[in-house]
Amino acid sequence: YEGSPLGGYDLELARRAPLFGDLDVVHQPAVNEELGATAVSGSQLAAASGTLREGVDGVVGYWYGKAPGLDRSIDALRHANLAGTSPTGGAVAIVGDDPFAKSSTVPSSSERVLADLGMPILVPADSGEALKLGIHAAWMSRASGLWTALRVTAAVADGNSTVQLAGPPSAPAPPTGGHTPSAHLLGPNLHALEASRVGERLDRAKRYARDRGFNRITRGDGPAEVGIVCAGAPALAVEETLRGLGDPDGVRVLRLGMTWPLEEDQLAAFAEGLRGVAVIDEKGDFLTESVRAGLYGAKHRPPITTVADAATQLREWLQDRGIGLADDSPVAIPTATGPRRSLPLAVANRTPHFCSGCPHNASTRVTGDSLVGGGIGCHAMVLLMDPARVGDVTGTTQMGGEGAQWIGMGPFVTERHLVQNLGDGTFFHSGSLAIRCLVAAGANVTVKLLHNGTVAMTGGQDPVGQQDLAGIVGLLRAEGVGRIVVTTDDVARTRGALPRGVRRGPNGVEIRDRADLADVQRELAAESGVTVLIHDQSCAAENRRARKRGKAATPTTRVVINERICEGCGDCGEKSGCLSVQPVDTPFGRKTRIDQSTCNYDYSCLNGDCPAFTTVEVTGGAGDGASGGAAAAPTRPLPDLADADLPVPDGVPRRDGSWGVRITGVGGTGV
Repeated sequence: YEGSPLGGYDLELARRAPLFGDLDVVHQPAVNEELGATAVSGSQLAAASGTLREGVDGVVGYWYGKAPGLDRSIDALRHANLAGTSPTGGAVAIVGDDPFAKSSTVPSSSERVLADLGMPILVPADSGEALKLGIHAAWMSRASGLWTALRVTAAVADGNSTVQLAGPPSAPAPPTGGHTPSAHLLGPNLHALEASRVGERLDRAKRYARDRGFNRITRGDGPAEVGIVCAGAPALAVEETLRGLGDPDGVRVLRLGMTWPLEEDQLAAFAEGLRGVAVIDEKGDFLTESVRAGLYGAKHRPPITTVADAATQLREWLQDRGIGLADDSPVAIPTATGPRRSLPLAVANRTPHFCSGCPHNASTRVTGDSLVGGGIGCHAMVLLMDPARVGDVTGTTQMGGEGAQWIGMGPFVTERHLVQNLGDGTFFHSGSLAIRCLVAAGANVTVKLLHNGTVAMTGGQDPVGQQDLAGIVGLLRAEGVGRIVVTTDDVARTRGALPRGVRRGPNGVEIRDRADLADVQRELAAESGVTVLIHDQSCAAENRRARKRGKAATPTTRVVINERICEGCGDCGEKSGCLSVQPVDTPFGRKTRIDQSTCNYDYSCLNGDCPAFTTVEVTGGAGDGASGGAAAAPTRPLPDLADADLPVPDGVPRRDGSWGVRITGVGGTGV
């Protein structure tokens, strides 16, 4: 799944595809993470079980996915790591962790899972370390015979920093007597692989990290009173906090580039003479437990405390242990423009909602008595919406489990039917198996499948394994579903996408206008078994991007509301659910207006029965940059503004320092 925090990485790989051929790089998106892990494991078997083509000594394989993708791939990765990596290859699992569920259904911290899989874990703190450790990850894997995990948190993936490039790194020579990958996981060979995974191969990984200085003492090489163990982005917070406290004496800091496995001798040397150790664990206590286990056999074992947030908790911890700080004032972090301060934004808080013209505005509507299962991605926003509009939402499942919760609910509740939202990206990823499960269980479910042709929430990627509407219908029929109805914003277009043979006959697929959505749902709810309502409408954000890039024509019809006639009843907004239908205060009272700058030409606002609406055909120059396409009103030249007309804003950054600009915008508008 092309989701954050690694969505940007996925997009960049796709954009750089023209470079890959000359570099002998194969970038092959997988249908889902589990199968992607299996594919990368095959890269390590190429030398051992196949005949490498001329000029190839080995293959380095990279798997990447966010934490839920790791969860569903555990079995595949356990097999792959047990089989091992080639001494002329290497395999890296890049895991995107979202500790505070910024863009995930659940918060995640994957170290414990990765350690259980037996993968050494490298944790970069910023872009520079991601580059450095990302390169070493492959070399460590090659040297050790184990997969290496590169854990990238949302703070690192979403952040930016200056990277100093010291020249191309030199790869170490392939190890002598390295591991030979084997997928013969049976009998004596299985036991030998397991013994080497927890023994010899793990020891090689420790030696590689020690020889390259992945884990190092950055403060307090001499005598110290207390110690701090940190890794990743929290390590930067520790450094900032200590600087803000006047760089107190008596503090020793161990900064980890590899958080598992830890070297016992290095931990014992670090802890020598300390009265206490703080372990910065932003989520859970995995690192604390690892440090405590590593010091178990040491001669000196100081008390260990978990600190979740260095910026807010480290000061008090140091004071409690008698460490002298610069002063008793609040922590002030020096920056180019002075201490950090809150920057209030002159915008109203609002609940996340579908984009203007989004097909979800129509497809997620239900009849008043519907029990609804939420979906992954944009579908999940129904959890924040009025139940009268989107139904009584039971919640969400993991990706690929959509609707299966009803198998355990249905026999014990009075409701006889569930409506399950599902996107086409999820359907191709793993949702089709959930539909097969529902059919096998004889469940009474209507699957509302949105066919919008893109994985919209993560950047507009094409779903891997994507098929057209006719292909989706064919897959659903093969799974054995009952009645299939397609609703659409353009009946003629959808009819042309489905062959006559699909639309005719006793089991033919019906095509109906989206105005019939409520009627169709009531009809399907009355039937037994698994029925499917496919809503066929392209993503509004992708349409907008295409128009801006000249890849699609911009419609010439605009919708305008006559505010003298409008009564401000809000029916048009209720009918469309569109953010471009906005209330506005006028001398004649509160009215409604169409925001032309955000309108995506869905025209669902016209469904209201209102005489205040007017449609206007625009003529003139090219609109929205669409080459050869829609016309738009000719623009008037704007007058030049003299410098004196623009007041100097407060708080202008110094010209000799670095500074930042905050730009607000809505996804899909090009910000």
